[in-house]
Amino acid sequence: MYLKEKKTLKKRQGKKPTKTLTKPRENKRIKKNPAPVPKRSQGSPSLRQLRSSRDCRLLPFGLAIRGTPSSPPQTATMNKLYIGNLNESVTPADLEKVFAEHKISYSGQFLVKSGYAFVDCPDEHWAMKAIETFSGKVELQGKRLEIEHSVPKKQRSRKIQIRNIPPQLRWEVLDSLLAQYGTVESCEQVNTESETAVVNVTYSNREQTRQAIMKLNGHQLENHSLKVSYIPDEQMAQGPENGRRGGFNSRGQPRQGSPVVAGAPSKQQPVDIPLRLLVPTQYVGAIIGKEGATIRNITKQTQSKIDVHRKENAGAAEKAISVHSTPEGCSSACKMILEIMQKEAKDTKTADEVPLKILAHNNFVGRLIGKEGRNLKKVEQDTETKITISSLQDLTLYNPERTITVKGSIENCCKAEQEIMKKVREAYENDVAAMSLQSHLIPGLNLAAVGLFPASSSAVPPPPSSVSGAAPYSSFMQAPEQEMVQVFIPAQAVGAIIGKKGQHIKQLSRFASASIKIAPPETPDSKVRMVIITGPPEAQFKAQGRIYGKLKEENFFGPKEEVKLETHIRVPASAAGRVIGKGGKTVNELQNLTAAEVVVPRDQTPDENEQVIVKIIGHFYASQMAQRKIRDILAQVKQQHQKGQNNQTQARRK
Repeated sequence: MYLKEKKTLKKRQGKKPTKTLTKPRENKRIKKNPAPVPKRSQGSPSLRQLRSSRDCRLLPFGLAIRGTPSSPPQTATMNKLYIGNLNESVTPADLEKVFAEHKISYSGQFLVKSGYAFVDCPDEHWAMKAIETFSGKVELQGKRLEIEHSVPKKQRSRKIQIRNIPPQLRWEVLDSLLAQYGTVESCEQVNTESETAVVNVTYSNREQTRQAIMKLNGHQLENHSLKVSYIPDEQMAQGPENGRRGGFNSRGQPRQGSPVVAGAPSKQQPVDIPLRLLVPTQYVGAIIGKEGATIRNITKQTQSKIDVHRKENAGAAEKAISVHSTPEGCSSACKMILEIMQKEAKDTKTADEVPLKILAHNNFVGRLIGKEGRNLKKVEQDTETKITISSLQDLTLYNPERTITVKGSIENCCKAEQEIMKKVREAYENDVAAMSLQSHLIPGLNLAAVGLFPASSSAVPPPPSSVSGAAPYSSFMQAPEQEMVQVFIPAQAVGAIIGKKGQHIKQLSRFASASIKIAPPETPDSKVRMVIITGPPEAQFKAQGRIYGKLKEENFFGPKEEVKLETHIRVPASAAGRVIGKGGKTVNELQNLTAAEVVVPRDQTPDENEQVIVKIIGHFYASQMAQRKIRDILAQVKQQHQKGQNNQTQARRK
């Protein structure tokens, strides 16, 4: 896959980054998934092609949680510029003239030093535009200007910006290049106006970042010379800034931030699933109104925040609108927007009716449709509307949203919106609950690094504060135990999991820090193959997640199907009864809690290690939750056994 349209690569414990893609208003986030494109018959999109795709956010393994185009939190210093390679005689007036000639906005005054200067831009967008316009391209008094983000020493740590990337470059190439210097935690693609691509990369430590800057700055890549510089790492500066600004020639050693204290309180954002609408471009002006009066009125009446992404995807026939509010506020705003579009269509005689189009992440659409389409049919019947959903074939790694088109009267369309978003929110909350429990059971599991909840997403709130903190089960705090899990995949999917010359399975193994092997078929006509994954809990989580995502991307499951796989874990025969519980109580509770099917076959003959198989069938979140709960039961059994042995030993000593 290629690179252009905001992606976010999340942490790879192996050597490779993960990719995902998001497209906030100014600065998109992509989490890069090293897996190829979802559609097997097509090639990877180029950076240019990606510019035309809609806002989205993906998981590294294709299990994207949600797309959001809203602006990410702005880093305070991303609008501050360092201007280097200046003659001693350059004055503020000279710089003002150059900026004015190239129509680059700036705020305040130029602070000129000996050979360099600083200036603030109105926002990050203008700062990026200045860098692209001037750096290495524009001369002042015979010397080419070198412009980059001004980064305080306290914030020069793990984050860098790489510019002048060939737009046709495949993600796999960038992936391999970045991985040479360490573990890539994230890679954000920046929305720019230039032909070349720009990404913000976060390495896991400062030494890796230093090496990347040294090796990549000036590196030739497909006839493009890469330009690399630090960008602010706000996490490294917890206290107030000291006012110093770093320059191009005075980069200090970046500092490593303090680790998260287990159990420390963290800010918990309220759940905010935005209502994402797709509206015809010709109606955007009417929705905004003169000088923004109409949209201000909508936000005031509905107590909502509305983002109209009209500057993105220039020339597109439709634009995305995100409404952030309570469910009631979203519905009220939706109705007002529909009424405005209908009136505009009538006044301009451009259409008889304007359908309601809702964008929803594909990960939630299966649950919205329901088994055999029952949920969707019920919504249609209850609201007297006609509802269609865009084809799964329209999805890419960079656009995981499906378009839900609702036709009917405004009143009925609004009723349908309420029912549709209710289903979407329920699906999201169930996934968050599953991941919250997952994080409890794997202390220290970084969901952002794994790619489940991309950082800085205003559409997808982070899971509860415990995700990055407290370890309720101290047994995991030492060296995590190696676990062996068997995942059964369709036999025809083996090639996709292995990849060309085994490249994909090697990447997956490095990413997850797990051993991954595919067992031979039991019979020549076997319809499933067993993937054996060995590694600690977090490695299991990553590897299995990627496999689920890969199967969905490669269309091994139908458009209306969720990926549900059978997984086997082996438990001591003596502990099988604890998993089942008295009268099957425990296993029933497990199934109700996790939504996975959990089967402990009776009359099993234990293997040579006195172990029996527990079968788990379900989608990724359900399977993971069930696996962790069963492992927890086994840990309790083991702890009780050890306690009993210790008591016996003490009794004998007495």
